[in-house]
Formats: sequence, structure tokens, C-alpha cells
Amino acid sequence: METTAKELKQKRDNNESFVLLDVREPHEYYIADLDGTTRIPYDQLETESDSLDPNEEIVVLCRSGSSAADAAKLLEKKGFNNVSVLKGGINEWGKQIDPTLPQY
Repeated sequence: METTAKELKQKRDNNESFVLLDVREPHEYYIADLDGTTRIPYDQLETESDSLDPNEEIVVLCRSGSSAADAAKLLEKKGFNNVSVLKGGINEWGKQIDPTLPQY
């Protein structure tokens, strides 16, 4: 399942309850970042996913979407059933929602 940048903005604007899970590497947060994310790098997600609620809606983001898609599959295998991927990742967010965000 995918969530578009516009849909994510609407969720945030409406203060909907969900987890915005950023699976990028720590050095990437300094390039472009969104407030309110839960940060678990993809390579740590297998062991750190226990810190997430499997019943909560989770939107996974990365730079462009491919790592987030892999992360969503991993979470679904672990029993998370309401997981989507930010289509186009943080770069798409920058293009559509916040043009001040650096593209990388």
C-alpha cells in the first residue's frame, strides 16, 4: 500500500494518529528531515520493530521509496497489518509539499 505526499500532509494537518517511520541512515536526517518521525534505520528494523505497536497505522519513508517498501514487507511479515509506504519518499515530499527541503 502507498501513501502519497499529499495524503501524508492531510494526515499530519488533521492530527491523525499514525507512526511516521523513517528507515534512512542517521547521516541522511541532516540532509532532509521531517518533524515527528520515529527513526529506525532499515538495517536495525528486524530487531527494533518490537518498539512499534503492530496495531497502529505506520507510514514508512526513506529517500525515494525503495527501502521503505522493503521495510513495509518486513513489518508485514512480523504481523503489522496497517503499513504503507510514502510514495517517492522524502524527495517526493520535498517536490510536492516543502520545496525548501534539499533533494538528494
